[in-house]
Order: sequence, then C-alpha cells, then structure tokens
Amino acid sequence: MRPRGGRGDRMGTDTISGEEAGRPAAERRREQRGWYVYDWAVSVYSTSVVTVFIGPYLTAVARAAADADGYVHPLGLPVRAGSFFAYAVSASILLAVLAMPLAGAIADRTGRKKPLLAIFAYLGAGATTGMFFLDGDRYLLGGVLLIVANASLSVSMVLYNAYLPQIAEPDERDAVSSRGWALGYAAGALVLIADLVLYSGHESFGVSEGTAVRICLATAGLWWGAFAIVPLRRLRDRAVVRTGGESASLGGGWRQLRATLRDMRRYPLTLMFLLAYLVYNDGVQTVISQASVYGSEELRLGQTTLITAILLVQVLAVAGALGMGRLARLYGAKRTILGSLAAWTLTIGTGYFLPAGEPAWFFVLAAAIGMVLGGSQALSRSLFSHLVPRGKEAEYFSAYELSDRGTSWLGPLLFGLTYQLTGSYRDAIISLVLFFAVGFALLTRVPVRRAVAAAGNPVPDRI
Repeated sequence: MRPRGGRGDRMGTDTISGEEAGRPAAERRREQRGWYVYDWAVSVYSTSVVTVFIGPYLTAVARAAADADGYVHPLGLPVRAGSFFAYAVSASILLAVLAMPLAGAIADRTGRKKPLLAIFAYLGAGATTGMFFLDGDRYLLGGVLLIVANASLSVSMVLYNAYLPQIAEPDERDAVSSRGWALGYAAGALVLIADLVLYSGHESFGVSEGTAVRICLATAGLWWGAFAIVPLRRLRDRAVVRTGGESASLGGGWRQLRATLRDMRRYPLTLMFLLAYLVYNDGVQTVISQASVYGSEELRLGQTTLITAILLVQVLAVAGALGMGRLARLYGAKRTILGSLAAWTLTIGTGYFLPAGEPAWFFVLAAAIGMVLGGSQALSRSLFSHLVPRGKEAEYFSAYELSDRGTSWLGPLLFGLTYQLTGSYRDAIISLVLFFAVGFALLTRVPVRRAVAAAGNPVPDRI
C-alpha cells in the first residue's frame, strides 16, 4: 500500500515535507528518473508474459497433462485444461490481496520500502526466469511460477507507486506518473518486437517453437531483474514519524485499510465512483490477461499473429490515451470514460462473433481495444484524484491501488468458470460484457461535480 498520512493514529507521511521540498531539483529529478525505470523493467512481464505468451503456452502444457476427458487434477480437483490459466491468474491475485496489506504495514512503519521492493521484484523476476523450465506436462510448475510472479508484481507495484508522492511535488505528479506509464509502454513494444523476431524465425535460430516461447518468457524475467537495479540504486528511503503503536503485521495492515474505508463513508459519492471503477476495471484487466487465450484457442490464430496484435495494442494505447485526454478537455472525464465503456462493451460483444482463422478481424479488435485501453485507465485515475479529500490522498489512493489489483480476480474466475461449464471460449469472452455494462450503469449514477464539491475540492469547469 501507499504510505499514509494526515491522521493521528497512523505513521508516516506521503507528502513532501519541508526538508524534501528544499532538496535541489537536480537531485529530485535524478530520483524520478530512477523511478521511471522500474516501469520500464516490469512492463515487459505484463506485456510479453501475461498478455501474449503464458496463457496459450500454459494452456497447451495443461492439455498435454490432461486425462482422456480433457481435465487436469491440481490438488485432486478436476479442472478443464482450458480453464487452468484463468484459475491461476485468480489465485495469484488472491495471494496478492493477502500480501499487499502486510507489505504496506511494514513499509509504513519502518519507512523501508526499498528492501521490500527488492524482495518482491527479484522474487517475481526469478519466478519469471524459471518459466524457461516449463515444458512437457509441467502445468503445476507453470501454475506455481505464474502465481508467484503475478503476486510479486502486484505487491512491488504498490511499493513502487508509494514513492511517487515522495519524489515529486504535487504539481509534478501527473507528468512524472505519465512519463513512467509511457516508458512502460515503450519497453513492452520494444521487447515484443524482439520476441516476434525470435518466435517467427525460430528455425533460423536453431530452436523449436516451444523453446522460443520459453526463451521469451525467461528473458522477460531477466529484463525485469536487470533493470530493477536502477531504481533500487537511485531511490532512497525516508524516516517515518511514529505517531502510533501498531506493529507491522498483516492485521495492522488490514486495520489501516478498514479505517480508511470507514472514513470513506463520510464521502459516499467517492465510494460510488470507486465501486463503479472496481467493476469495469475488472473487465479491463481480464480482457488483457485472457485475450491471447481466446485468440489462440477459439480463433485458432498463431502466436505470430497474437504478438503482432498485442504490439498494435501497445502502440495505439498511447495514441488512444492522448486522444481521450483531449476528449476529456472538451466533454469532461466522466462522459469520456462512459464513452470508452460503451466502446469496450461493443468491442467485446463483437469479439464473440469473430470468425476463426481470420487474423485481419482480430487486428481490428486489437486496434479497438488499444484505442480505449490507456485512456480509460488514465482518466479513471485522474477523475478519482478530484474525489479525494485534501490531505488524505495517500490513504485513499492506497484503497484505490488495492482495488485496482486486489479485486481483478473476479473476471478471470468468471471467464474460467464459464469455460468450465460450457466448454466455449466464446461464451467465456461474452461473459465479460457484464463488467462493462454494470460499471457503466454505476458510473452514470455518480454526480461527479457534487462529489468533487463534497470532497472539499474546487470543481473544474469540465469534469
């Protein structure tokens, strides 16, 4: 979680103190540049591993281990081989939900975020590198490595984001955050190009198709670990001001979270927005993680096609974010987000009817997703920032961060269950429309101008 501040029963602060504000600008910029590099380091895992390779590959490994009826039996439970990946993603997020409050409590009370960031960064990088050994019928090994890597990513990102208020003054944070986001997209695109060269030309490199995939998986872990050195050298920990006596325990972390949620009841309109975000963001995250499985298993598309499509998403996500930012200036963030959710619903609904073996239509779907992906996420974060009471930014964004990563297991679970019950990936993908439709309905009920005023913030001309 992000460090908290502004309440007498908590420790630490997430705003720049007078001492911090007096630091030379060059020193602050150096720390910011180091901070950017963690996004550069970790985004390759999100793009190459989660979005492109591990879903289809782990599903193929699970199928190789399946019985005559197409089931594997982890822990003695009958699971369709085609659902195993989705269940593993859900399990990883549930593990992250348990780990994030503990890591947050320790970081808040000791001020030592950097050692914790190092632990989870290299735990995740090590698990990802270990995916090189995922071959044959070792689906359980793949499931364990995916769960460890995904959970480590989530916890490390909470610790990484917690540095932002400490390394950037309030009027710098939008720009600093955006640069990190953009650098992550750039790294994902760059490595995807290299992956595409290796995978499509694997014979000329003297390796099999499966080996090429395992090399792509492992190099994402090596990339993560190598570039994590930069932020770990440049970021520095701050001393905390001890104002309470709770220990750095899992229970203490959850008590802090509960206290924040109790305080949020004083701002019900902010809670209404957060609930809407939880629902539609779950749909977004599930599409990101399950699109490659749908493309490979249902549409019978090759890995080269999938890599190219995800690369298209990466490039258009930047353009889409900038374009939706301009639309928000004209029509307001709420209306623009609602428009993006309508586009998401239409896009996923259209995906149900895509013909198998037709890459061109999948590229059209990828382009549509790319145009709304970055913008819907970026505008949601900026809109929420207007609904946070002044002086409570850290604790409220802690809840936002936990909800962003901690509730995104429902979509993969629904996806996996739908396939488990129906045996159809088309039914599984169409089930995700529910998240966008319900999120749209909930967001329409949030009077954002009144919510901004209720939080004690100035109401922008367009919101």
